[in-house]
Amino acid sequence: MFDEKIKLNNGNEIPKLALGTWLIDDAIVADAVVNAIEIGYRHIDTAQAYENERGVGEGIRKSAVPREKLFVTSKIQAEIKDYVAAKKSIDDTLNLMGLDYLDLMIIHSPQPWAEYNKSENRYYKENKEVWKALQEAYEAGKVKNIGISNFKEQDIQNILEDCKIKPVINQILCHISNTPLEVIAYCQKNDIQVEAYSPIAHGKSLDNPVIKEIAQKYNVSVPQLCIRYDWQLNTIVLPKTANKEHMKQNADINFEISAEDMETLKHLNKIKDYGELNKFAVYGHNDMK
Repeated sequence: MFDEKIKLNNGNEIPKLALGTWLIDDAIVADAVVNAIEIGYRHIDTAQAYENERGVGEGIRKSAVPREKLFVTSKIQAEIKDYVAAKKSIDDTLNLMGLDYLDLMIIHSPQPWAEYNKSENRYYKENKEVWKALQEAYEAGKVKNIGISNFKEQDIQNILEDCKIKPVINQILCHISNTPLEVIAYCQKNDIQVEAYSPIAHGKSLDNPVIKEIAQKYNVSVPQLCIRYDWQLNTIVLPKTANKEHMKQNADINFEISAEDMETLKHLNKIKDYGELNKFAVYGHNDMK
C-alpha cells in the first residue's frame, strides 16, 4: 500500500496513504513521524493550525529516508485571507519545519473557522489572493504542488475561473456515513484529486453496527474497513494516529470490499453528532453533499 501513488494534474505523484498528525502534540509528533516512516509511510500531513509543524519537520529530518522520497503537506491557516499574510505564512512554515520545500501546500478552508458553513460570505476575492501567494510559491520552487481543503463546488469554481495553476487536491472530510459524493464527482470532473481526512470518523465509526458487521464479514477491524472504503473511492487517505501498532494496522488493507457492500456503506445514515468534536467547525457545521 505504501508504494501506491496517484498522478496529479501537473504530472507529479502523491502517495495514496498518508499519516495525519492533527491533535498530535508538537512534543511527541517527531517520534510519530519517525516511526511512520520506518514502517513505510512516505506521505506526512500537517497544518499551521495543528501547531506541530516544528515537530513534524524534526521527524522528517531525523528519519533515515532521504527527503526527496518523502511527501510533506501543510496548510495555510483558515483565518489568513490576504496575499501578504499568506506569502509570509508559507515562508514561516518552511523555516519552522526546517525544510527547503514542501511537496504540497493547501488553503485549509474557504472561510475562517469561526464562519465555516455559518456565513454566506465565501471569501471569493480573498481566496484568490491566497491562491496568488501559493502560485508564486509554486513557481519559486518553495512548494511542489498546491491545493485546497474543505472547498465546495462554488469555492472551487471561484479558483478555477482565472487561476494560472489548477489545484491538484481538495482535502475533505470523507468517511463511511459522511461521503460527499457530489463534491467528489465535481473534483474528479475537474481533474482535482480528493484527499479523505478522518476516514474513521474520529472513532465514531467504531460504534456503528452496520460497519462492525461488514468488517466482521471481511475479518478486518472497523478502522481497516473504513480506510479501505476511502481507498476504493480512489481518494488519498489520511488516517491519524501516534500509535505505532495502529500505524501498521491502518496500512494493512490488502482486501477488496465488494461493489454491493460499497454501495451499502456509501448510503448509511449520515453521522450528525461527533460528540466532543462538534466544537470543531468541520464536524459541527458540515453540510457537504
